Amino acid sequence: MKFEDILKIIEIFEKSNLTELEIKIDEPKFKIKLSKDNQIQGQVIQVPQIQNFQPIQKEEVIKEIKEEKKENIHIIKSPLVGTFYRAPSPGAEPFVKEGDFVKKGQVLCIVEAMKVMNEIESDVDGVVERILVENGKPVEYGQELFIIRLNS
Repeated sequence: MKFEDILKIIEIFEKSNLTELEIKIDEPKFKIKLSKDNQIQGQVIQVPQIQNFQPIQKEEVIKEIKEEKKENIHIIKSPLVGTFYRAPSPGAEPFVKEGDFVKKGQVLCIVEAMKVMNEIESDVDGVVERILVENGKPVEYGQELFIIRLNS
């Protein structure tokens, strides 16, 4: 579970009428217990236990896409170390979104390195299947950035 997800749970709990909340997930081992010290009596909510809960890892999704469509996919990798940006400037629309058709030479993102903004272009025509890096995150040389489904 991501830290942002935990913060969202806490935020929702604080706004609710509940006085206690406990979440347990066995695999991977995770437990969170929240309580309010209020005089207001909260509701008790029974949530059915999720059987065989398995969080999906990004690596598993990528592997599944690669195996499923080996001959129809192309991976765009970072040509340098830097910071990944999906848009030309803060607040601007991203260059591409998942599901967008891209043409060879079209800008997909920017990788900033030492204050230089390097445009990363598609080297194939196709559809953006997955964007593998979050905006503003550091990337390494050769790191996979995009999965492009080629036109058949």
